[in-house]
Amino acid sequence: MRCVIGLALFAVGISLLIESDLGAAPWDVFHEGVAERLDVPIGRVIVATGVVLLLLWIPLRQRPGVGTVLNAIEIGVVADLVIPVLPDTDHLLGRGVMVAVGVVVVGLGSALYIGSGLGAGPRDGLMMGLQQRGLSIRVARTAIEVTVLALGLLLGGTAGIGTLAFALGIGPLVQVFLPHLALEPRRRRVAAAGTAGRRTARQYR
Repeated sequence: MRCVIGLALFAVGISLLIESDLGAAPWDVFHEGVAERLDVPIGRVIVATGVVLLLLWIPLRQRPGVGTVLNAIEIGVVADLVIPVLPDTDHLLGRGVMVAVGVVVVGLGSALYIGSGLGAGPRDGLMMGLQQRGLSIRVARTAIEVTVLALGLLLGGTAGIGTLAFALGIGPLVQVFLPHLALEPRRRRVAAAGTAGRRTARQYR
């Protein structure tokens, strides 16, 4: 249940960032750009991207978990339900509040999802597969994030202060939330590892 709730909160958070029009996370800049080009709801693009990435897991020999499949589907579905009902404002203050709340909600949702320990998200599994092929985690993550951000911008997605806020804020927020929201076996691993709480919200996505 916490996995489902966490993914729903994650979707609400990214929806707030997208609707703020001040910039979203790199993957969502890409999703937004594709949605603009195809004139389809962004949630459908999120789901389709997740499915394609899961197909890429096959040659990389990655194994999905229950949380992986839920991740690929639920975030996009919830985003398509939430985005139409969010307020549309031109006021910079209101949009800034949407960014701040969005980042916090993504951090909370990420901690619930990661803490459930039900499997990495489609995007993170791609990174881990590349790491097993000889790339460092840092290089793999950076290459993926830079590529999707550049493609998203080329396709018309929006990057800005929200993108920066996400990049800088998500890691510390997950570090704060995760030890309190992880299931007990997971909580012990987090405490033992010492650095697990520093994973970003993009981890397990």
